[in-house]
Amino acid sequence: FLAEFAVAVAGWVLEINAFDQPNVQEAKDATKRVLAAGAPPEIASASDEALGTLLFDAAPPHYVAVMGYLAPSASVDAAISELRAAIRDKTGAAVTFGYGPRFLHSTGQLHKGGAPIGRFLQLVDTPLTDQEIPGSDYSFGTLIAAQSAGDLQTLRAHDLPAERIALEGDPATAIRDLARRITGLPQGA
Repeated sequence: FLAEFAVAVAGWVLEINAFDQPNVQEAKDATKRVLAAGAPPEIASASDEALGTLLFDAAPPHYVAVMGYLAPSASVDAAISELRAAIRDKTGAAVTFGYGPRFLHSTGQLHKGGAPIGRFLQLVDTPLTDQEIPGSDYSFGTLIAAQSAGDLQTLRAHDLPAERIALEGDPATAIRDLARRITGLPQGA
């Protein structure tokens, strides 16, 4: 009971109902629409200008949520730590990270339905291997691509600043390159 009460109080402070996730459901519905369309939409990777716009006003009380639709690994975790530090140093804002799609059920409602102080940076890559999902018309790779597209569409539908970076090659190396890219952005870009 104490834990449930603490969650309810924390949700109230964060201006979310921890026991209702209408915006998480909204993202699930968007994922279903993407899957029904046959293929996830092509979403351009953010330019330096778009990254600068995303991060320019990300000072406290804003936070930057890095959402990685990537395979978890120790090397990605280490690279994400560098990326989080680069964003924090550039903006002064708190920077969170979660692997997708699993973060959708922990912080997804806060992102989309909480106070509109988040800035969202989605990282995606193309998996080296893919598996068909038995009994469905799509693979796990297609499902994850649809989930990332649906989540990005939902964030943008709520007028929340959200950009995507498509990582190429080794994800950890690409994330470190992104950290250097962000560090090199002119202030106020």
